[in-house]
Amino acid sequence: MNAAIGKSVSPDGISKLLSIPKPDSFTHLPEIILQVTNLEPKGKSYGFDASDGKMKIKAIFSSRLSSEILSGNIQNLCLIQVLDYTVNEIPSKSEKFLIVTKCEVVSPALEKEIKEVVEQEESDMGMPLKKPKLENEVKSENIKEAKGLILKPKQEIVAKSAAQIVHEQHGNMAPAARMAMTRRVHPLVSLNPYQGNWTIKVRVTSKGNMRTYRNARGEGCVFNVELTDGDGTQIQATMFNEAAKKFYDRFELGKVYYISKGTLRVANKQFKTVQNDYEMTLNENSEVEEASDEAACIPETKFKFVPIDQLGPYVNSKDLVDVIGIVQSVSPTTSIRRKSNNETVPKRDIVVADETKKTVVVSLWNELATSVGQELQDIADKSPVVAIKSLKVGDFQGISLSTLGKSIVQVNPVIAESEKLRSWYDSEGKETSMASVGSGLSPSTKSGARSMYSDRVSLSHITSNPSLGEDKPAFFSIRAYISFIKPDQTMWYRACKTCNKKVTDALGGGYWCEGCQKNDAECSLRYIMVVKVSDASGEGWVSAFNEEAEKIIGCSADELDLLKSQIGEENTYQQRLKEATWNPHLLRISVSQNEYNNEKRQRMTVRAVAPVDFAAESRFLLEEISKMKGSQ
Repeated sequence: MNAAIGKSVSPDGISKLLSIPKPDSFTHLPEIILQVTNLEPKGKSYGFDASDGKMKIKAIFSSRLSSEILSGNIQNLCLIQVLDYTVNEIPSKSEKFLIVTKCEVVSPALEKEIKEVVEQEESDMGMPLKKPKLENEVKSENIKEAKGLILKPKQEIVAKSAAQIVHEQHGNMAPAARMAMTRRVHPLVSLNPYQGNWTIKVRVTSKGNMRTYRNARGEGCVFNVELTDGDGTQIQATMFNEAAKKFYDRFELGKVYYISKGTLRVANKQFKTVQNDYEMTLNENSEVEEASDEAACIPETKFKFVPIDQLGPYVNSKDLVDVIGIVQSVSPTTSIRRKSNNETVPKRDIVVADETKKTVVVSLWNELATSVGQELQDIADKSPVVAIKSLKVGDFQGISLSTLGKSIVQVNPVIAESEKLRSWYDSEGKETSMASVGSGLSPSTKSGARSMYSDRVSLSHITSNPSLGEDKPAFFSIRAYISFIKPDQTMWYRACKTCNKKVTDALGGGYWCEGCQKNDAECSLRYIMVVKVSDASGEGWVSAFNEEAEKIIGCSADELDLLKSQIGEENTYQQRLKEATWNPHLLRISVSQNEYNNEKRQRMTVRAVAPVDFAAESRFLLEEISKMKGSQ
């Protein structure tokens, strides 16, 4: 579909269409060339206004032509020759609209919409005058002939490709300011799927790992990058198969590039990671060239740090967070086997703290575990500052963080937040007692975290709604009693003292930790138990892990095991369990769905435990009563 030089809109083209509203195979159609204006999606197809320079008609492309639009062959302001069509009426509006079922592009997108120049009557001076041209009329190069308006196709003045710009840049060593004026670089905010040629200048602010996939069409590979332009606008670009192999090594994190010959589509809200309505796809014909100068005008990686004590609302949500903290400890690298493909991937945990005096575990995966993770382990004794972008917030041990393929880790970054944190730590932080944010949920409301009084419900609200937690875990607070603890259940497991993972008996004695890949002479016991909880509305079984179970039982698993092993007339083990029952607690509960024997079951897990503060509880109940009275 190459542009034909000298092609123009057909004079009275709309009138010709209206005179033959439903042509058949025997109809001889005249040449009808129209301009596409106001192109926009309409369901599975695309609507536009067809213009002959004098008249317009509402129109829509057949869905069979959607691929031509998505590929960029048909663009807004381009010229098309209509080869097959139907003109229908809109009864409710007494209007007609055009359905284009077959067409050919005769010119790519022009710079402006075509407007016919209409001559006025001769003036009093006897000289012919013309009406002023409209604001969005084409330039004076356009030639008017008796048969209509002839336009130079846009291809003579289109934006330069990335390769052309870089070639010009290397061949002409003019000052950067004058060079910038000659480049037709588009801002990201101006791009849309209906544009033709464009070139952007962007910095790679995030680069994902190369991933493999398998579907009905076979196997393939894919990776994506996040790009930021000089205005701070971001867009995600994805490359598949040959394009992924071609550009993976070319794109380097932090560098600036000119990019052209890509395509855009509406972003999938489920997977988009930047604030942009569109996402970009680059194929093997796309052009990517590094910009050797002017890099300073493109912003570096931007962080939006979330304080550690405000991570609560992000647990198991789709929102990613940025965190900055002082490294407290770094664990050795471990290997984790994926269930999906049975591959092993490296993982390393670090513990970071910030000015909120809270700590959180961050799991570094894949290359981050072996590269940056090793760097952190080498300088861990110096308590380095680490800034991490794009972390997933999970509920392991209450609250935990994990890196993704797109995560960025910077050690001792040169930013104001890093200097402030370092100053705090050196002056007072290193002597301050820190607490894990996972065990920091208390009855009092804390900024950004869920309290024991938010989302308060009765037990029956949870147990009578089997669909709760179907899509993602739901979180509630309850006030309940521990009504029963099974004494014969497996209440703990043997754990590594370093990483808390399960250990097994080692050959020759001691305990083997698969996570740390080492033998230890001793291990510790950690709770993993179920208890029955009850309130005025009903009862239910909940799972409790080590920190929460210790608050319920009142002692550690090692101490309870010692009581269980004692032989005597009084069963101190049973007595301790009995003492733990019928005590009121405030519980933060997560509700999820587990599948067992092809049957979905509701699972409640204790995420935080606190004793009842009766003064605070009374204030809460009075507020609830006031709300009830106000709603009557």
